[in-house]
Amino acid sequence: MNSSPPAAAPIPTSRVLAWCLHLLIAGLLALAAGRAVTDGGPHPGATVAAAVACGLVYAAGPLLPGVRRSRRPATVWLACLGAVWLVLLALSADGVWLAFPLYFLQLHLLPRWTALTAVAATALAAITAYAAHQHAFSVAMVIGPALGAAVAVAVVWGYQALYRESERRRRLIEELTATRADLARAQHTAGVLAERERLAREIHDTLAQGLSSIQLLLRAAERALPERPGAAARHVDQARQAAVDNLAEARRFVAALTPPALEGGTLADALERLCATTSARHPLTVRFHLTGAPVALPTAHEVALLRITQSALANTVRHAAASTADVTLTHLDDQVRVDVADDGTGFDPALPPPSDPDGGGFGLAAMRARMNALGGTLTVDSSPGGGTSLSARLPLNPRAQAPEPGEPEAHR
Repeated sequence: MNSSPPAAAPIPTSRVLAWCLHLLIAGLLALAAGRAVTDGGPHPGATVAAAVACGLVYAAGPLLPGVRRSRRPATVWLACLGAVWLVLLALSADGVWLAFPLYFLQLHLLPRWTALTAVAATALAAITAYAAHQHAFSVAMVIGPALGAAVAVAVVWGYQALYRESERRRRLIEELTATRADLARAQHTAGVLAERERLAREIHDTLAQGLSSIQLLLRAAERALPERPGAAARHVDQARQAAVDNLAEARRFVAALTPPALEGGTLADALERLCATTSARHPLTVRFHLTGAPVALPTAHEVALLRITQSALANTVRHAAASTADVTLTHLDDQVRVDVADDGTGFDPALPPPSDPDGGGFGLAAMRARMNALGGTLTVDSSPGGGTSLSARLPLNPRAQAPEPGEPEAHR
C-alpha cells in the first residue's frame, strides 16, 4: 500500500484567531439548531442532530494530531466535516452561514490550488442549497457566499505571505546574530593574539635581554673570583642593578605604560643612557650620535625605536663578539631613523634562523613587527666577518610611507 509523504505542517494561526474560529462555528451551529426548534420549521429533530454531529466532527479535528501534521488526515477530516455540513445544509437554510468558517479551514489545511477548488465547491453548494430552500434564485444569493469566499482567500493568502516574510526576517535576524557573535569571537581572538604578540615582543626586548645580561655579568663575576674580588663585586652590583631595571620594565609593559627610560626625557636621552649602560656592563664600547634637529615624536614611535635599539645591542653583546658599536639617531624632514652598527663577526642574512630559540632568530622578527605596525621599515646589512649594520626608519607621517616590498628577511 503506497502512501503519500507527509505534507508540510499548515501555517499556524494565533491562539486568539483559532478560538475565534471555534466560537464562530459553535455559535452558528447553535443558531441553526435553535432556529430549527423555535421557528417550527420542517425536520427540527434531524436539524438539531445534524448540527450536533457537525459540532462533534469539528471538535474532533483539533484533538487529532495527524490533522495538523499531514495533509491526508486533514483532507479526510475536512471531507467528513463537509459531508455532515451538507446534510445540515440540506435540512436548514441556516447552514449556509457555516460556509464562511469552512473557507478558512480549507485554505489553512489544504494545498493552495486544492484549497481554492474546495472553497469554490463550498460556495457553489451554499448558493445552490440556499436557492433551493428559498425556491428562487437571484444575484443577491450569489454575492454573499462568493464575496465571503473572496474575502477568505484574500485574508488567508495575505496572512500566509506575511508569515513567510516574517519567517524570512526571523532567519535573517538569526543569521545576523550568529554573524555578529562570530565577529565578536574573531575580534576577541584577534585582541588576544595582538596582546600576546605585544607581550612576546616586550619580554624579548626587556626581560629576556636583561636576564641574558645578568647571566653574562654573573659569569664575569665567577671568572673574577677569587683572584679579583673587587671586579667580581662590580659585576655582581651591575647584575643587581640590571635586575632592578628589568623588574621596573616588567611592571611597565604588563600595564602597557611608557618605559622607564623615556619618562621625563627624550628618545635621544634614553638612547644615550642605554649606550652608556651597555658599555659599563659589557666589554663593548657603544657610542651614541645624534644627527639633525630633534622633534617631538609619538610615544609609540619612541618606544619602538628604543626597544629595537635595546634588542640590537643585546644581539651584538651575545653574538657579534664586537669591540665597538655605534648608535645613531637621525631626524630628517619626513622620517626618523636609528642605525646600529658594530664591528663584530657578522652573519649571512640569507641563512634561515637557528632552530634553537637560545641561539636567536626571534629578535629581528619582533623588530620587523614593530616597524610594520607603525608603517616603518627595517633593513639589515651584514656579512660573515664584516660586521652588522641595522637601520630602523619610521615616517613622521605614518601614512606617508609604507613598508618596502620585497625586503629580504634577515635572521640573527
